Amino acid sequence: MHSDIIIIGAGPGGYETALEAAHRGKSVTLFNGGALGGTCLNEGCIPTKCLCRDSQMVMQFKEADKFGIDEFTFSVDYGKIVERKRAVTDQLREGIAVMLKQAKVNVVDAKASFKDAKTVVADGEEYTADDIIIASGSVSKSLPIPGHDLGCVMDSTDILNIEYVPASLIIIGGGVIGMEFASIFAGLGSKVTVIEFMKQILPPFDSDIAKRLKQTLSKRGIEIITGAAAKKIEQNEDNEVVVTYEAKGKEMTVVGTDLLMAVGRAPRVDGLNLEAAGVEYSPKGIVVDDNMRTNVEHIYAVGDVNARMMLAHVASFQGLRTLNAIEGKEDKIRFDIVPSAVFCTPECGMAGMTEEECKANGIEVVCGKSFYRANGKALAMGESEGLCKLIFEKESRKLIGAHIMGADAALLAQEAVDLMNAGATADSIRDIIFGHPTLSEILLAATHI
Repeated sequence: MHSDIIIIGAGPGGYETALEAAHRGKSVTLFNGGALGGTCLNEGCIPTKCLCRDSQMVMQFKEADKFGIDEFTFSVDYGKIVERKRAVTDQLREGIAVMLKQAKVNVVDAKASFKDAKTVVADGEEYTADDIIIASGSVSKSLPIPGHDLGCVMDSTDILNIEYVPASLIIIGGGVIGMEFASIFAGLGSKVTVIEFMKQILPPFDSDIAKRLKQTLSKRGIEIITGAAAKKIEQNEDNEVVVTYEAKGKEMTVVGTDLLMAVGRAPRVDGLNLEAAGVEYSPKGIVVDDNMRTNVEHIYAVGDVNARMMLAHVASFQGLRTLNAIEGKEDKIRFDIVPSAVFCTPECGMAGMTEEECKANGIEVVCGKSFYRANGKALAMGESEGLCKLIFEKESRKLIGAHIMGADAALLAQEAVDLMNAGATADSIRDIIFGHPTLSEILLAATHI
């Protein structure tokens, strides 16, 4: 069977690109090697956000007295929480299937691999196309330490499918995945310990935000150990998990009922038979240029598999860039201005450069800060814990970075992205009327530099 475009993988970078290509009049064959929606919908963004919301509600209920609600009692049924999560993902998956059918995308529910540069094979059938887009996503990574392969070691997919709240949860890795699950299960009642190798949690985030988040989560009872290298995982005679780690030159142990390995994700390149197509790749991902084109002229790679930036929305826009390249069109997508968020409690959002990156690149900057405790809407919401840090290039006063911790930080980061795409400066932002009382005023307050 021949198509204009073959897409391998049905995550956001795959199915959204397929829908747009079909809208542009292309014939598309989409290979769904797992579940429609990929990691994001089935094992990542969406199910974790469901759990985040449940955890946040439980935390709010525990503090009902602060809002004048006395003698309030409740119970948590984790089974129903899991059911709600599955219902949400099922609804979204079914919606994707309907959209693909309406767009007349040929969906093949099988894993595909290359036979040659123009041909892929799935379930013994051969398919050809003028252009091929690889969107095979990523897989969970694991530390190669003794005990990493024990049955008690969960990855992010495993922990999303447990039917109970762990009594005590050890998390190896203080990145986005680790901190979201730490916040989720601490809110639901688990005693949580995080072991992070780097000196700060959330290594990609600005250090001011990471430090403040660590302080806030520590006050909630989450033990966060930074600068610590996990060395060994064992199970004791009581079936508890024992993790040995090294910090400040000393070996120590922590004991818990459950363990999550959250040390990042790796591009899913195995099984594609990329050698047959002559595509250049390594365990770090498929090599692409700024148009997502591989070293083979008509083969492209988008999303986690090229490892440029492992975010679902980036995959979607890389797919759009690819279609534009195929059609010879130019676009103005700014891949240097990307919002990202951590949906812990409190939430964190960021876009653009950190102060550390600016210093490393010799960019002189001026930073403006504002605090949630000075914002009327935040106080009215009972969400006074938070910080906004805006980074401006010193000479031009252009906004080049935004880093926020607090309520609706992800939305505020998106507002900052809009401003950065418009080339806004500290002065031009102050000429914009911000509604009152809103959390958006936190951004405005940080422009007074």
